[in-house]
Amino acid sequence: MNKFVVQNLNFYYGKFRALSGVTLTIPDRQITALIGPSGCGKSTFLRCLNRMNDTISGTRVEGKVLLEGQDIYERRVNVTDLRRRVGMVFQRPNPFPQSVYDNVAFGPRALGTVRKSQLDDIVEESLRGAGLWEEVKDHLNQDALSFSLGQQQRLCIARAIAVKPEVILMDEPCSALDPIETLQIEELMQKLKVNYCIVIVTHSMQQAARVSEWTGFFWLGELVEFDSTAKIFTNPSQPLTENYITGRAG
Repeated sequence: MNKFVVQNLNFYYGKFRALSGVTLTIPDRQITALIGPSGCGKSTFLRCLNRMNDTISGTRVEGKVLLEGQDIYERRVNVTDLRRRVGMVFQRPNPFPQSVYDNVAFGPRALGTVRKSQLDDIVEESLRGAGLWEEVKDHLNQDALSFSLGQQQRLCIARAIAVKPEVILMDEPCSALDPIETLQIEELMQKLKVNYCIVIVTHSMQQAARVSEWTGFFWLGELVEFDSTAKIFTNPSQPLTENYITGRAG
């Protein structure tokens, strides 16, 4: 089952076209990786999937991004609800300067959950889902910024899943982490994909090969190739993809 269907997507920063004619489908409950050199449009594309680019003045979108059949760029779409359904985890961990508990409870509170017993359950469930509960269960009132970067990133994932999203977007979520913390995030992604559609932007081709079922290769704002990860890395259809994978381009 496909979660997203993207049709002829063009994206502009002012007069500059950052994405050109991107068309692909993103399956549900699998991991899709987006690779390519810096500035190729992969992060811009990721932010198109929950309209995060709307916050940038002078931007413009053409084409369609269908989330379970509904174009998310239609005027009647509630953008707040869209971003609840399609959560985002950023490149550098960005927990709020609050306690662990308040970080995870922030979204549910904003959506109207106020009973402490309900919040307690959501916080524990979300921290367990992010593989962090055992490490922080005795420190829920501790400042989130006092934890390691890897723990902070998993806390941000817990905060994202606390509002029951359908999709988790990850924009280079391991770039600030050491190899051990990176492995923890990668293992967590494998567990999360049972319940979520995951789309990850990564500069590491090794990471894309390890964690994803599908890979899209971007180059100068165009989607050069989209296929199963196994095919992309062993028998790509496009010469440019092969050149990038083998280090002869990019």
